[in-house]
Amino acid sequence: MTALAKRLGRLLALAGLAALAAGPAGAQEAPAKQLFGAVDRPSGTATQSIGFYAKGCLSGGIGLPLEGPNWQVVNPGRNRRWGHPVMIDFLERFSKTAASEGWTGLLVGDISQPRGGPMASGHASHQIGLDADIWFTPMPKRRLTMTERQPFQGPSLLKKGTFTVDEARWSPVYAQILKDAAEDPKVQRIFVNPGIKRKLCQSVRGDRDWLNKVRPFYGHDQHFHIRLFCQPGSPNCDGQAETGSGDGCGKELDYWFNVALRPPPPPKPGAKPWKPKPPMTLAALPNACRTVLAAASAAGSAAPAVAREEAPPRQVAPPPAATALQPEPSVSGFPRPKAGIPMPGSRPLD
Repeated sequence: MTALAKRLGRLLALAGLAALAAGPAGAQEAPAKQLFGAVDRPSGTATQSIGFYAKGCLSGGIGLPLEGPNWQVVNPGRNRRWGHPVMIDFLERFSKTAASEGWTGLLVGDISQPRGGPMASGHASHQIGLDADIWFTPMPKRRLTMTERQPFQGPSLLKKGTFTVDEARWSPVYAQILKDAAEDPKVQRIFVNPGIKRKLCQSVRGDRDWLNKVRPFYGHDQHFHIRLFCQPGSPNCDGQAETGSGDGCGKELDYWFNVALRPPPPPKPGAKPWKPKPPMTLAALPNACRTVLAAASAAGSAAPAVAREEAPPRQVAPPPAATALQPEPSVSGFPRPKAGIPMPGSRPLD
């Protein structure tokens, strides 16, 4: 099939899905992840982050080039290199800072889809152009080929089968890079594995204020996740609560090892089998996301000629009696919290 035929097929599929999504009340809506995943270019509308990090969309986003002086985008076939212009500017500046610290450069993972929105796999957040994943693997000194970049899966910083940092892989430069990112005033949170947070708590000396922004979360042993604050000009961006005070190395961190990371209890006799929640539809997103989805594409925003990755949604069943307060399954396969016990915070974050 030619590239043009594939492109026409995607456009026809999108048109059909959009018509279904905009149908009369009560009509079955297509999953929003299908609608947003079918669009390969950003909207030509004014730049805005709309909704919450895990329930929203991106208007007028721009793309991070596939490579620059101090970065390379990996897994480009996902077409998730798009973000709010402030995020793209941050990544370019941060890559220069990392290089000045002796880091060879950044391997940048997922940011957002061209128009944000839910994704078919991998994340609950990354929907409004203000989240970005950076691999703990430093960029090699040479340029990776597109074949080498896709699929890309960096090694874990943890000892296999544990939540303890592998000292053979750990270096103080990791702490310095995280500190550099956390001290940027535009950064709201940085997610790392609880084991990495514990290592930072044990090893950082002197100024520890920046540790407040470094939050433990499931997975995140191969990459760290940077989240920016809602930006001016986005009145409908639903910001996240402040991180409070302190370095986060006390009771909050203890919770992860004493409760959240422990295996869930076996199901009670006669308990009903867990059923996954239905996929999110446009009706669950802010109304403005319909406009963003239907808008004409921005001029000069064609996606690069990279083979698209058609990743199927992950099928991971949580423990019985899972509640809405528990996070989405981790990408790295770590266990979820005990059934019925809420994690710190009440919204899915990654």
